[in-house]
Amino acid sequence: MNAKIQRWGNSQGLRLSKAILAQADLEVGDEVIIVVEDGTIVVRPARSVRGKLDLRALVEAIPKDYAPEEVDWGEPLSREAW
Repeated sequence: MNAKIQRWGNSQGLRLSKAILAQADLEVGDEVIIVVEDGTIVVRPARSVRGKLDLRALVEAIPKDYAPEEVDWGEPLSREAW
């Protein structure tokens, strides 16, 4: 697919087709990492945020037999009751 870099305000942009996004498993609004490797622009999905945990990985790590339970934290200390 050929594309053209265009000016958008004070920035430059490149439009990506739905087909290209689908092949990369990306959707509008997803975060990506953009780097230059040997003079080539490379766009990768940002599956985790720098120094932070990835929610998908955390959810996948929950054991299949996990059963949530209610925890009593005691009486309210201030105006925290709802």
